[in-house]
Amino acid sequence: MKILLIEDELKLADALAYLLKHNGFVVDVANDGEIGIEMACTNVYDIIILDRMLPGLDGLSLLKEFRKLGFNTPIIFLTAKDTPNDRAEGLNAGADDYLVKPFSNVELVARLQALARRRNTEIVNNVLTIGEMVFDPQRAQVTQNGMVIQLTLKEAQILELLIRNQGQVVTKQRIIEKVWGYNSYAEESTINIYIHYLRKKIDLLNIKTVRGMGYYLQKCSNMAMAKGVLASAHSATS
Repeated sequence: MKILLIEDELKLADALAYLLKHNGFVVDVANDGEIGIEMACTNVYDIIILDRMLPGLDGLSLLKEFRKLGFNTPIIFLTAKDTPNDRAEGLNAGADDYLVKPFSNVELVARLQALARRRNTEIVNNVLTIGEMVFDPQRAQVTQNGMVIQLTLKEAQILELLIRNQGQVVTKQRIIEKVWGYNSYAEESTINIYIHYLRKKIDLLNIKTVRGMGYYLQKCSNMAMAKGVLASAHSATS
C-alpha cells in the first residue's frame, strides 16, 4: 500500500512517515501543495493524506484540483480545522475521510486500513459502463452489442485503469506499477502490445496515444458506474 503524505510541518511529516512505514505502508512525503500535485501526477498512490492548511496551494484547493483532474484515489484530511462546517466543506469537496489534529496514531492507521478495504471492494464489485460497452472487472469481460468479449487479466487491469481515469493521461510508468507492480521489470513495449490487443478486441474502445507519455480513454458523455456516476476527468489533448 503506497501513500502520499502532503504535510508542511516537517517534524509531524517525519513522525507520520515513520509511523506509517512501521505499520507496513510505503510513504512518499511532499511539504507543499505544488510538490504534492506533481508527485500525484507522476506516481501511483493508493491513498493520499492531505493537510488542509498548506502554504501556497491550500489543502482544500488541492483536493478540488485532484478531483477535477479525475483522480479517484481515496483522500483523507488531517487538519486542525474542526468545526462541523469545516468537516462538511472538506467532505463535500471530495475527501473520503476527515481526521482532526491532534489524533490517535491507532485511529489514523485504522482509518487508512478501512479506506484500503473500501477501495478494494469497489474495484472488485463495480461494473463499469462506457457508451454502449459494459465492463465487468471481476470477470474480465466486456459486453458490446450483445456479444461477450473475454479479456486476459492484464488486459482487464489496463482497461479498468483507463476507464477509471477517463479523459486523463495515464503514463506508461503508472500502468506498469499498477498492473505489474512497483518492482516489475516489465518494459513499455509490453504495454504497447496490450493496448494493441485491447483496440483489436473491442471496437467501441477509443484509446488515444500521447507520444512519450502514455494513453487516455477519450471521454464519453454517458459513462457511468453501476453504483453511481463516475467522476468525469478533464479533457486531454492528443
